[in-house]
Amino acid sequence: MQSVATALDRLGELAASPTVSRLAAAFEAAGHELALVGGPVRDAFLGRPVNDLDFTTDATPDEILAIVKPIAEAHWDIGRAFGTIGAKIAGETVEITTYRADAYDGASRKPEVVFGTSLEDDLTRRDFTVNALALRLPKLELVDPSGGVEDLVAKVLRTPAAPEQSFGDDPLRMLRAARFAAQLGFTVEPATEQAMTDLAAEIDRISAERVRDELTKLLLSRTPRSGIRLLVESGLAERVLPELPALSLERDEHHRHKDVYEHSLTVLDQAIDYEIERGVLDSPDLIVRLAALLHDIGKPATRRFEAGGAVSFHHHDVVGAKLARKRLRALRFDNDTIAAVSRLIELHLRFFGYTDGAWSDSAVRRYVRDAGDQLERLHILARADVTTRNRRKADQLAFAYDDLEERIAVLAEEEELAAVRPELDGADIMRLLGVAPGPVVGEAYRYLLEVRLDEGPIGPDAATDRLLAWWASREA
Repeated sequence: MQSVATALDRLGELAASPTVSRLAAAFEAAGHELALVGGPVRDAFLGRPVNDLDFTTDATPDEILAIVKPIAEAHWDIGRAFGTIGAKIAGETVEITTYRADAYDGASRKPEVVFGTSLEDDLTRRDFTVNALALRLPKLELVDPSGGVEDLVAKVLRTPAAPEQSFGDDPLRMLRAARFAAQLGFTVEPATEQAMTDLAAEIDRISAERVRDELTKLLLSRTPRSGIRLLVESGLAERVLPELPALSLERDEHHRHKDVYEHSLTVLDQAIDYEIERGVLDSPDLIVRLAALLHDIGKPATRRFEAGGAVSFHHHDVVGAKLARKRLRALRFDNDTIAAVSRLIELHLRFFGYTDGAWSDSAVRRYVRDAGDQLERLHILARADVTTRNRRKADQLAFAYDDLEERIAVLAEEEELAAVRPELDGADIMRLLGVAPGPVVGEAYRYLLEVRLDEGPIGPDAATDRLLAWWASREA
């Protein structure tokens, strides 16, 4: 948290930038108010980078357009119905929104858009006091009607209005509370947290797409654990991601007294650390984080009590992959994300067989083949899934995975493992067998692929001989 003086200095520097100064001068010349609002002001106090420039004004959307057109390289009005005009000014993208005084019907998230006339009233209808801050331009007057600066100092999230009213007006704000708690490292004040619990069912009014977007922003924060806990403890997760709180009732098959919910949070923490440390993926990586959080969601459906008090979760990887696909579809994630996350969950236990005995080169090839373009993410997930407190066991598993990655690298160098294919393609198969396109071509290709995985490269001539022998035995 910066001092007020330091924050105001940062805001003064921002106000002097070409983008902000041009906007401020243009609105002042037109006789309209303009204020930098929300995130940029908050982040100036927190010492965080200021990325998005959001402004609010008493000008109507038509008036905003008339003011920005002469000074903008581009402008757009896709949010015009909600009072928002976008523009690119001095190379920066900005959004300018007319003061709002929305009225909610209590049945849906979408308010009846009513434009306001007061900056203070606009601020008090916002989600949290720390976001209800504004800097009047060009005179650099800080406007804080709800005590947002004090809450920034205390690292507390609180709604400007009564939380029951705020969340009743817009239930999405409850998910935003979890997201901001994680992003900013803040706590939610007790009355606000209680309202989240009391009104959790209201989240059902929110579209799946908006829920997905908030969950995504939460997961992409550096330390999402606190936000996820808040969702579970408030009952919100039961409405939007019920597979997660269900894990708190289960026990891990290797350590019967380990809570699988807590294990999953630890795996998420460790996956994020590996994602950053390894530096291969663009970070933050949503697929890694979804797979880490959801990798054990198949356990509740597969729990079995065995003789002697043991607990098993046979095939929870396969069941979990199916559950993940279903949940991510319901949340309207894109098909590529759904396929990648479910595949990682399906494969996340595969590595643990490596420690039971030496894998053949064929097994290593299959591991790479099955992971496909998710191999780096599978490396991260498998390593992160080791949460045992037994240091000796943890070291053994880490060394084993080091060994597996080294073998993958050696085989890849020797035989271009990343693109494992038979030496003959579909056209070769049809020519050699004298067949037309059809199921038999795929069958022959899969046979040659198995030969390739088992034996490595054998060359086109040997592959031709093996194909013809296979064909002859099939025809016999």
